[in-house]
Amino acid sequence: MDLSFFNGKRVFLTGHTGFKGAWLSRILQNAGAIVTGYALEPEEKSLFKIANIAEGMTSVYGDVRDFDAMKAAFDECDPEIVLHLAAQPIVRESYKRPVYTYETNVMGTVNLLECVRQAKHVISVLNVTTDKVYLNREEETGDGYRENEPLDGFDPYANSKSCSELVTHSYIRSFFDGDDAPAVSTARAGNVIGGGDFAVDRIIPDCVRAAEAGTPIIVRHPRSVRPYQHVLEPLFTYLMIVEAQAKDKSFAGCYNVGPDSCDCVETGKLVDLFVNAWGGGMTWENRDDGGPHEATYLRLCCDKVKETFGWKPTWHIDTAVEKIAEWEQCRLNGGDVRACMDKQAAEFLGGYNQ
Repeated sequence: MDLSFFNGKRVFLTGHTGFKGAWLSRILQNAGAIVTGYALEPEEKSLFKIANIAEGMTSVYGDVRDFDAMKAAFDECDPEIVLHLAAQPIVRESYKRPVYTYETNVMGTVNLLECVRQAKHVISVLNVTTDKVYLNREEETGDGYRENEPLDGFDPYANSKSCSELVTHSYIRSFFDGDDAPAVSTARAGNVIGGGDFAVDRIIPDCVRAAEAGTPIIVRHPRSVRPYQHVLEPLFTYLMIVEAQAKDKSFAGCYNVGPDSCDCVETGKLVDLFVNAWGGGMTWENRDDGGPHEATYLRLCCDKVKETFGWKPTWHIDTAVEKIAEWEQCRLNGGDVRACMDKQAAEFLGGYNQ
């Protein structure tokens, strides 16, 4: 994969001010894409601001719930490629603000797809959802959930993303089924980790905050199993899907994007890896705070994306955590985090193509 396909392509990216969106914006900029981002204004402490991602793209601040504002930005971009990452992505926040979560994750998808339906030059669309869209039976046997299994996320976040999948499937059947219609896919990614994530209620940001403060890491559910992967794993896979279906619509579909089984680990093990990578004698404490339901076991089967594209994970969990420590220590030491992003993306792409 050399990303030359994206050179000169007009790309509309929702959620560009978020953690994944900032990384993806930078990758697309370096690929020579003409990028327009549409998202809420970022927090002051965000990867988007710290790495000055707005430089080299058109950045529009707006709410995906506001169709008119989104369509104005969309039409101004006149995109060929559309990537939908905007979401309310935090499980615990979805319990506090369920209406906002559904409005953002469901109607945001409707608004985006309606912009695509009324557009003239879109050729490829990817809606990014989550591994949590499946009806989770909490089973610790088997290869994980496959793309043809029932969608029925438990909490408002997961369920709203299940709804986003169903909205996308309806639009495909109703409006995007012709030869001249854009190719549309969904990608269901596992938990992503990487440098520059400052979200609340996420384990790696919690680890980094503890490292900054010099305090033990507080772990709510150390026995919970998650398919952890470095943020660059799904982002380059998204671009691979977008390119493939733009050239051949038969590649359009639903794809799980997750790590191998060796990287589906307990949260406690992930924290152990972070402690070792960071150094300095850090420790962690098991402290269940009695919060709302969160799945304790979740694994994806990624045979489809592997068999369709010959894809395989590039960085396993230990390398991913080492790269996080490298990036965060660069930030804390006043280094050039934008250059560190470019370095890590180049290293990842080199391994991706091996």
